[in-house]
Amino acid sequence: MVNTEDLQDIISGHNEWLLIRDAGRTFPLLSSEIEITSDGKKAHFAFLDDKGHHTWRLNGFERDGREVSIDAAGAFARNRETMRLVPRISAIELAADVELARLQKANEIAALIIESFAGTKLGRVSLNAENGRLAQILFEMAEKRAVAAIADITAVLTVEAIFTAAILWLEKLGLRKNKPVNEIWIICEKRQAKNAQKLHALLTERWKSKLTVIEVDRKQDPPRLLELPERKISGLWREKAPKLTLPGQPQPGKTAQSIIDLSPSSIDVIFSRQGETVRFMGLPFARVRKVAGQEKAWFGIGRDRSILSQDSWSELKILVRELELYRSASTPNKRHEYYRTAPEAWLESILRRNIRLLDANLILSPLYNQFRSSNDKIDLLALRRDGRLVIIELKTQPDREMIFQAADYWRKIELQRRRGILEAADLFDGRDIIDKPALVYLAAPAWSFHRDFDFFARSISPDIELWRFELHERWRDDLKVLARRDYSDSLSGLTNR
Repeated sequence: MVNTEDLQDIISGHNEWLLIRDAGRTFPLLSSEIEITSDGKKAHFAFLDDKGHHTWRLNGFERDGREVSIDAAGAFARNRETMRLVPRISAIELAADVELARLQKANEIAALIIESFAGTKLGRVSLNAENGRLAQILFEMAEKRAVAAIADITAVLTVEAIFTAAILWLEKLGLRKNKPVNEIWIICEKRQAKNAQKLHALLTERWKSKLTVIEVDRKQDPPRLLELPERKISGLWREKAPKLTLPGQPQPGKTAQSIIDLSPSSIDVIFSRQGETVRFMGLPFARVRKVAGQEKAWFGIGRDRSILSQDSWSELKILVRELELYRSASTPNKRHEYYRTAPEAWLESILRRNIRLLDANLILSPLYNQFRSSNDKIDLLALRRDGRLVIIELKTQPDREMIFQAADYWRKIELQRRRGILEAADLFDGRDIIDKPALVYLAAPAWSFHRDFDFFARSISPDIELWRFELHERWRDDLKVLARRDYSDSLSGLTNR
């Protein structure tokens, strides 16, 4: 029998705990939100999280230093799981430790600037106020030229996020009355630097002259900073294009089709090398894989999954009924997680069914947008009736990185188009792709474009033809395009439909 009193004493010894579950899911708990009980035969471990109250059978526990491992199981001993309870330090302590570590990293980069470029005079070293993930460094070159530098000190930011932050900061520094700064270095590790070079090539000449990509060369001891040469768009087409592997004519398997039949107008399937992902209005809720030639499936939203079997089929049907109720424009509860989760996937699923809602001249690829094989998941790929390729990027919340994400997608798709890879794949049922650069359609509800959208759109090379599509705010109920704008023509205005 588990000694529940000992465990309760351990938990009471700390006010705040971090509950770490399978797959690394975490949730902060107060000791008062954890309950250890026993009825004389069985012990139970209960806690409260954002999904409600949970009670698990407590099989045992082990203490390793300050950490506690909980061996627990669900009803009828199902879903056995080892959970971990780790004492939380205060938020103030944690924030201070993180900031100190990041400032140390920022000062290391500043030192590299001084060591790598003779005569450089260091000014200020700080972290960006927005999230503290970027080092912001001001310095003077030997000829008294004021320069700024920015660097990701967390190794988690995308190149697009770094560029947006760099451009906005430089725009602010350029307006200073005392020692304005009109040049910024983007300092990156090797892999990040290569991607930064490619994105840099997609900027206008004005912004390319202001931004310089610097690589941290760690082959040298000690490491040094290396200024990378500026690339031109024409040079990007000499790269090796990644292979495009598509299924012949993807059809749902028996299990996936049975799930689709529960609500055919709302359920679709996305194919990948790992199997099939079944979605309800864009929200993944079931997955099917082939194991040893047999289809195996599980269902559930997020990480709360159950194996699909004859016994659990009724549970799946209940889930589908709940999705029909809550993941719809007429939901009785707009705060329900099924309504609020993955809105961009919801928008994409509507347009996948009828791309003419966005543009009557578009033909959607029946293959490309059903098969997601890369990490770069372009929302939709279409063809205009004149044969022009169209990349469609969707957003439902303001995102200042939208322009640069779309530009990077354009580069990758354009490389495959120029190499004939897309034509050979026959993505559009025999229709030819004409020899003109792909268009980029950026679509979002009218009030969901970031306030800096126009500013960043003007920073992209005119070689990339950008269109902005403003959608009605009630797009779930009735998707309509309110206005569209061609950014390739500086004289074009809003065209109301």
